[in-house]
Amino acid sequence: MKRHRVILLCHEDLIPPDSSEGLTDKQLAPFKTEYDVMVTLREMGHTVWPIGVSSDLGGIRAAADHLNPTIAFNLLEEFDGVGVYDAHVVSYLEMLRLPYTGCNPRGLMLAHNKALAKMVCRYHRIAVPEFFVATMGRKVRRPQKLEFPLIVKSLTEEGSIGISQASVVHNDEKLSERVAFIHREVRTDAMVERYIDGREVYVGVVGNNRLQTFPTWELVFEKLRDGAPKIATGKVKWDDDYQKRIGLRTEPARDLPGALAETLPRLAKRCYRALQLSGYARLDFRVTDEGRAYLLEANPNPQLMYGEDFAESAEAAGIDYDQLLQRILNLGARYRLLGQA
Repeated sequence: MKRHRVILLCHEDLIPPDSSEGLTDKQLAPFKTEYDVMVTLREMGHTVWPIGVSSDLGGIRAAADHLNPTIAFNLLEEFDGVGVYDAHVVSYLEMLRLPYTGCNPRGLMLAHNKALAKMVCRYHRIAVPEFFVATMGRKVRRPQKLEFPLIVKSLTEEGSIGISQASVVHNDEKLSERVAFIHREVRTDAMVERYIDGREVYVGVVGNNRLQTFPTWELVFEKLRDGAPKIATGKVKWDDDYQKRIGLRTEPARDLPGALAETLPRLAKRCYRALQLSGYARLDFRVTDEGRAYLLEANPNPQLMYGEDFAESAEAAGIDYDQLLQRILNLGARYRLLGQA
C-alpha cells in the first residue's frame, strides 16, 4: 500500500486534536468526523496534516507548496459560510493539479442544486417527486397539478437545514408561510415538492467509473407521534436527546416491497452516473408500499464518521472503516483531473 502525504481539509473551527484523551463524547462530537479520519489514516501509516479552511484559499496553496502532499482529503462542507461554494474549493484543487478525495466540482454543483439534480434525473427517466422552485422575492405560485401534502426545503442547503415537522404543509396558506421561512431564515430559494409517504432509505456508492454499492440502509422511527411525517429534520439529524425520544436508528433495510432489494442498487448507480458524481456518495430514496422508489437527494461526500450510516453500510458489505478510507484515498489518487495529459 502506498503511503500518502495527506492534507486534511476541514473547517478552521473543526481542526481535530491529536488525541481525544480527557475529552467527553460531547466535547469531541463537533469534530468527530475529522478526528476519526485523521487518526485512522495515521494509524494506517499515512502522514496527515489537518488544514483549517474558512474564507481564504491561501492556506491550501501554502500547504501544497510547503508540505508537498500527494493528495488532499476533502472534508469541507462549505466555504465562507456558503454550502455550494465547496465545489469551487475542489475546482481550486484541480487548478493546483493536486489529487483530492470525494466528488469532482461538476458533480457537486449538480447535486447541490436540488431542482437541477431532479431535472437531470428526470431526463434519464429516474423517478423524482414532482416539484417547483419558489424564488426569493416572488409570490408563491403553486402549479395546479401539484397537490398537497407538499414538503418545503432549501434549494441548496444540506444537512436538513431549515427542515422541521412544519416543513410538510397541507394548504396554500401554510405553504406560503413555510416558503417565507426558508427565504427569511435560510436565505435561499425554496424547493417545494410532493411529500411521499413511505420509508426513507439510503444507498452508499463508491467509485469513479466502476461502481460498488453498499447494502441499502433505512432511517427508522420507533416512537414518533402518530401522524407525524417520517422525515429527516434538523433535530432528527443533530439532536441526540430528540433522537432518543423518538427511538431513531439506522439499520439494514429489510423486507423492501416488490423487487426493490435488487433494483435499488442499480437505480443508485444510474443516479450517480447521471449526476456525474465521483469518489463516494449516498443516494437518498423514498420507497412506497407499492414498491416505487423516488430519488429525494444525492449526497456527494456524505458523513464519514465512524459508526455513521455510510461507514456502517460499508462494514455490512465487508469493508472495515480503515479499508473504506483507503478506498476513498485510492479513488481520489486515480481520478483523472481536468487538464491532465
